[in-house]
Amino acid sequence: MKIVLDTNVIVAAFASRGLSHLILRRCLEKHELILSPHIIQELEAAFIRKLKMPLEKVRLNIDSLVKACSLRDASSVDPSVCRDPEDLSILGLALHSKANVIVSGDEDLLVIRSFQGIPIRSPREFWELERKKDPSLLGRMEPLTSKKVHDKNPRKFRLIRNKRVGTNKR
Repeated sequence: MKIVLDTNVIVAAFASRGLSHLILRRCLEKHELILSPHIIQELEAAFIRKLKMPLEKVRLNIDSLVKACSLRDASSVDPSVCRDPEDLSILGLALHSKANVIVSGDEDLLVIRSFQGIPIRSPREFWELERKKDPSLLGRMEPLTSKKVHDKNPRKFRLIRNKRVGTNKR
């Protein structure tokens, strides 16, 4: 199955070990993941700006994604199709690559539900569909809420952990 993951899903996959991370892994293992030069540019900016990722790691992660995914250009799309012009590239990519599904956390895309026969699903909806198709995933997920990889406040984490264990040490 050909899948277009919106940039926000990929960034979330790198930010924490939650649902988006599992979806990215699943897509890389079992499906054809479609990227565009536009998505790659957005990822680079988000890795640096939002995740505070060092430039060396940005390059390494982008290179790994490009090697594992299919790179395609996007078709032009009528701007009246979507409220946010930034999302037109995702729709155009899905259309040009004949994707089977778009996975996005963006409300401007999710409200459309379908674009020229291509369903637009939230990460949760996509994961539930994958779990129905593959029973081996049933035990694998409900993702745990996890500490973000880029959070650099270990003292805060220790305090939270100490409270869970029941100690009052500071």
